[in-house]
Amino acid sequence: MPKQTFFNLPKEKKESLIEAAMKEFSRVPLSEASISNIIKDAAIPRGSFYQYFEDKDDIFYFLLEEYSSTLNQRFRSILVKEDGDLIPTFIESYRMMLESIQNKEFRYFFKNAFLNMNYRIENTISKSISEEKRNSRFAEVAKLVNMDLLNIQHEAELFHVVKIIRAVTFQNLIQVFALDLSIEESIKNYTLDLHLIKNGIYKK
Repeated sequence: MPKQTFFNLPKEKKESLIEAAMKEFSRVPLSEASISNIIKDAAIPRGSFYQYFEDKDDIFYFLLEEYSSTLNQRFRSILVKEDGDLIPTFIESYRMMLESIQNKEFRYFFKNAFLNMNYRIENTISKSISEEKRNSRFAEVAKLVNMDLLNIQHEAELFHVVKIIRAVTFQNLIQVFALDLSIEESIKNYTLDLHLIKNGIYKK
């Protein structure tokens, strides 16, 4: 996470540094990104960068964490609107996610993130819906889910259902970037996947 000195910066300077980092992480994956390019675009000395962040990983995961928080708020709002119905909530949230990355720079940032996925990247983004441990974010979501619609009995089972849907969500997002799918194509694939989860694959 950023150091307190970053949060103490004027809004314009914070935005300039974030924009410079987004530009660099949109150009190349994290492993190939250069702090030199970030500080050049942000017009700050190298020493100042290290007053705000430990390294390039620190600012990269800060950007992902900020996006994760936005996803979490959006997901809960949709879940309330859908009266706790999990499947349409995931589908609508997925659609909004795809629409939000249509901006060219934003899209390349997430393309580099998803096509170079590791555990830490996945875990940072997916905090919006689940974590390995049932933390406060998951508990907030669980309270909003209409359990009467689901063939499960306990929150522990809900946690595993969400983990399964999360895995499907990530796989579909990777396909968006790997195969350059349109929003319509990806939504169609994702909806089919989630309806199979909803209905099961065995005959009643």
